[in-house]
Amino acid sequence: MKEGSIKTDRLFGIHPLMEALQGERSVERIYIAKGRGGTAVEDLIRLARSKGVPLHFEPREVLDRIIGSTKHQGVMGLVAAKAYGTLDEILARATKQSEAAAVLVLDGIEDPRNLGAVLRTADAAGFHGVIIPQRRAAGLTETVAKSSAGALEHVTVARVVNLTQAIEALKAAGVWIYGLDPGAEKSYLEIDYRGPVAIVVGAEGEGISRLVLSGCDERVRLPMKGRVASLNVSVAVGVMAYEILRQRDR
Repeated sequence: MKEGSIKTDRLFGIHPLMEALQGERSVERIYIAKGRGGTAVEDLIRLARSKGVPLHFEPREVLDRIIGSTKHQGVMGLVAAKAYGTLDEILARATKQSEAAAVLVLDGIEDPRNLGAVLRTADAAGFHGVIIPQRRAAGLTETVAKSSAGALEHVTVARVVNLTQAIEALKAAGVWIYGLDPGAEKSYLEIDYRGPVAIVVGAEGEGISRLVLSGCDERVRLPMKGRVASLNVSVAVGVMAYEILRQRDR
């Protein structure tokens, strides 16, 4: 697969979507024509909900227009063309490279362009992987791939059901967790990042959720001298990532 070629595949028809839900590729969301019933559709809905896949119910004409055909059985799904990795794969990558783990944990980044820009920075700064939540966050869509400028091909992205549990797993592996929080007392420049670290970053405006922030070992802030309260998330990640790279390359 060439750089920039990752895109979200459209699958339509009940059987193909059932197979995708039971396979390795991640189903981002499913569209179902309003009024579409039957046992097969009910089974599809039940399986999708059990896996936390968002369901959208739309007029049948909407599906006809998107697909360009009426032969879709009233269901369509967006399926990531690239399979997600795992937390263990991220840590194994650090071990294989004989490096202290450097991981990004993204809490609620919903803008796919921001996610793509973050992945581009993660690749450039040598991070071993990125962890994103399954719900209320952007997945690996075509927009993400385009915004990453090919970096998505080279970055392991793990998608987890529960970020708090993922953070606990990182801790158990000896990784120190830093949450980027504008209300923190310590500046990001006061920290030694040469050991195994994970940087947790939240969405613009809302920041890191309270539960996820409480699981961090320490909170750090980026000094802000202007009137704007925060940086774009991809810029904030870039500042943190290159401080880690700078310290490790000394």
